[in-house]
Amino acid sequence: MAFFTHHIGRSFSSSAVRSVVIKTVTIIGGGQMGAGIAQVAASTGHSVTLVDMSEDILKKAVKGIEGSLKRVVKKKFADKPEAGEEFIQKVLQNISTSTDPAAVVPTSDLVLEAIVENLKVKQDLFGRLDKLAPAHAIFASNTSSLPISDIASSTSRKDRFGGLHFFNPVPMMKLVEVVATSATSQETFDSLLNFSKALGKTPVSCKDTPGFIVNRLLVPYMMEALRLHERGHGSKEDIDIAMKLGAGYPMGPFELSDYVGLDTVKFIIDGWSEKDPNNPLFAPSELLNKLVAEGKLGKKTGEGFYKYK
Repeated sequence: MAFFTHHIGRSFSSSAVRSVVIKTVTIIGGGQMGAGIAQVAASTGHSVTLVDMSEDILKKAVKGIEGSLKRVVKKKFADKPEAGEEFIQKVLQNISTSTDPAAVVPTSDLVLEAIVENLKVKQDLFGRLDKLAPAHAIFASNTSSLPISDIASSTSRKDRFGGLHFFNPVPMMKLVEVVATSATSQETFDSLLNFSKALGKTPVSCKDTPGFIVNRLLVPYMMEALRLHERGHGSKEDIDIAMKLGAGYPMGPFELSDYVGLDTVKFIIDGWSEKDPNNPLFAPSELLNKLVAEGKLGKKTGEGFYKYK
């Protein structure tokens, strides 16, 4: 949750450095989120290296970035096509790719992961990179649901570790949740806030609590819509219409769940339920579990709560 004008008690490590001006960024993970963050960082003059396991994944990511930039240019440089093409080339020149994080991390100001939501995988990654990164480098996770402090526990730079939770699609969504653990230094936190602003985003300050701000409110809302439907108190169609027309939401909770991915919603709520099993907001849903077990994960599989052609 946001901490606005009051302070979070943070322990300051003796190894804490002054606020770092982030210029070189290594992004681990060439999926939709990682590529989106790379695009925005490169568009704002940062030197970006996008890292993934295979050249094929990286080629697909760069192609996706180029396609996204062309859509930006159509709006931003509608009357100046030459300036638009120049902009695209300039952004792409700021992006390099690698399949070897060990080769690029030593020159990084920020190492940001946007990989699978698996705690051990993230811990192993940062544990290896911690030995290779320069002392001033800040580590950050784009996780939407895992505790930042748990991910940071595999490193010796807990004071230089925080969360940067972007939203999809990254080039369009203005918000970044900047997450501080109890060990994150003020200098690190300030650097992450300033970096978010340099990207043209609006950062909000969060504590390292389940779901931070957005998902902590959003996921229980989606789950309560599910329970309402399971009790027979409303069809999914009527619940979606009610929230769109009555609350002004762009999507209803079932449409949103399908867009996010039912497996993602289940992963988040299962993790929270495991940590706080007595919290009724985190209670599982039989219908959600059934759909995920059947492989009906939402828009990405063609069927979830709704069917998609």
